[in-house]
Amino acid sequence: MKNVNNSKLRIIPLGGLEQIGMNITAFEFEDSIIVVDCGLSFPEDDMLGIDLVIPDITYLKDHVEKVKGFVITHGHEDHIGALPYVMKELNVPIYATKLTMGIIENKFAEHNLLKTTKRKVVRHGQSINLGKFRIEFIKTNHSIADAAALAIYSPAGIVVHTGDFKVDYTPVFGDAIDLQRFAEIGKKGVMALMCDSTNAERPGFTMSERTVGKTFDNIFAEHRNTRIIIATFASNVDRVQQIINSAYKYGRKVVVEGRSMVSIISTAAELGYLNIPDYTLIDIEQMKNYPDEQMVLITTGSQGESMAALSRMASDMHRKVSIKPGDTVIFSSNPIPGNEKAVSKVINELSAKGADVIFQDAHVSGHACQEEIKLIYSLVHPKYAIPVHGEYRHLKAQAQLAQNLGISRENIFILKSGDVLELDETHAAVKEQVQTGAILVDGLGVGDVGNIVLRDRQHLSQDGIVIVVLTLERFSNQVLSGPDIVSRGFVYVRESEDLLEEARHVVEEALEYCETKHISDWGKIKTVIRDELNDFIWKKTKRSPMILPIIMEV
Repeated sequence: MKNVNNSKLRIIPLGGLEQIGMNITAFEFEDSIIVVDCGLSFPEDDMLGIDLVIPDITYLKDHVEKVKGFVITHGHEDHIGALPYVMKELNVPIYATKLTMGIIENKFAEHNLLKTTKRKVVRHGQSINLGKFRIEFIKTNHSIADAAALAIYSPAGIVVHTGDFKVDYTPVFGDAIDLQRFAEIGKKGVMALMCDSTNAERPGFTMSERTVGKTFDNIFAEHRNTRIIIATFASNVDRVQQIINSAYKYGRKVVVEGRSMVSIISTAAELGYLNIPDYTLIDIEQMKNYPDEQMVLITTGSQGESMAALSRMASDMHRKVSIKPGDTVIFSSNPIPGNEKAVSKVINELSAKGADVIFQDAHVSGHACQEEIKLIYSLVHPKYAIPVHGEYRHLKAQAQLAQNLGISRENIFILKSGDVLELDETHAAVKEQVQTGAILVDGLGVGDVGNIVLRDRQHLSQDGIVIVVLTLERFSNQVLSGPDIVSRGFVYVRESEDLLEEARHVVEEALEYCETKHISDWGKIKTVIRDELNDFIWKKTKRSPMILPIIMEV
């Protein structure tokens, strides 16, 4: 597939660089665009009240006639979570492996999109043709089953995108990563490799998922007389499988708790990715029929999320389960950067209730460490290296690895979201920037909360609000009632009556000033009130609450 007419391939990350999450990348060649992944990210601490963050797809909407389809590497939220929102604006086909598609369909059912969206399940080793592209799905291992890397064949050359991956020679379900295929594609000559950087700072190899099974066996053997509660990621079907294996081996029943957990496990079991022995899984309602030492609870909340099942159990807010002394609670996950505080809060709450909390060694990562990243580079032999999936420091660590492996510095590209990298066999460069960004989802509103609203929320959360209410007569602008001052989150009113009384005088003086200057425009009156009150409150309290003058007319 040599490039005859000198067109270049354009690689455009629309999200997922500089952060963990919100992965979405467009590949464009002449009249064809394919999009790899379509994820969401979770809000930063300063995004008050925001539920989730999705990518800005303006570029795709502007070129919708070129977009041939979305190709999904695996079923994690940071790769599929934005699909329901994006599909409402761009209705194009989606291609994914069986389990990934099952999880996407659960989402689409909630958003009433099943009838309108075209979906095709692809097997590992299969290729699909989309416009000028051919995309081959390659088997990889990850912390969710059915993950795939993609070989993207374009007239300009081949790009290999690893998706999220690790090298697991003894996976719990299915086959090991297809290293042979990576090598075969490497032999054909690969133009660029886009490789997962999440663990690029960690030396060595990532342990096999199977090692966790051994750890569970040991923990179950040591805690035969207590109830066992295990928190893990809902999507880690192999982890759940190993917990079920240990439970079965030690004669325990299993209860699954947490909405996302129940949903993914039922999908995985239906599609044959989970093997559950008969009579092992019981409903949470039946739990009371069994003694504690015969129970295992698998639950969400390993990241300390306040609404997840484990956090609700820890804070006595869970309707069916309360933690009691002697319970053994296992965190089968590592805190995602930023969640450490929340996780340690939950661990403290659990310990205070007398639970025995275990959080060492009951987890392995789903991402490749340095030696596995080197292995993929050695097999694929790319001309250009484009580290993806990670914060800047992770991308930088992988760039360093690529350089150590002999890829020259000018052939390594650490991109930013929105960069357009144009490349062919002889030359690659960042040519322009397209619009990208974060669209905030709050409740049912998508994108209706922007920077200005967030700024107001931050302002309110820091200094509160003061509302000035007064009634003016229609033509003469005489004050008929007020000014009344109401505040929220500013000072405790009962103890600050003097301050609010003085504030009233300040507003009255401002109104007198407006009268003597013959200012009758309400906008101006409000500005004068706001300015005067602001100065006064700042002098008295060193705070600047939001001030809202409200004028009514009679």
